[in-house]
Amino acid sequence: MNKSISYKMNLLYRITINPQICHGKPCVRDMRWPVEVIIDMLGSGMSIEEILEDHPELEREDIFACLQYAKLSLSGQNIKEVA
Repeated sequence: MNKSISYKMNLLYRITINPQICHGKPCVRDMRWPVEVIIDMLGSGMSIEEILEDHPELEREDIFACLQYAKLSLSGQNIKEVA
């Protein structure tokens, strides 16, 4: 397997789903940071650096994990099989 592909898939462990946090929406590391909020910030034009500067509890890999999760969700792939 390509090392970059393996690295991206390994980031999915950062995305957690817990019914007690944000109504069970996929979130970053059991924090109250839903994937959709991170994607929305990127979509609004914020850079990764701006997000990390404004929210120091997040890490660069968290943002990459959100992007990978969103990509897999849209592709129709079973995320549990990939993770």
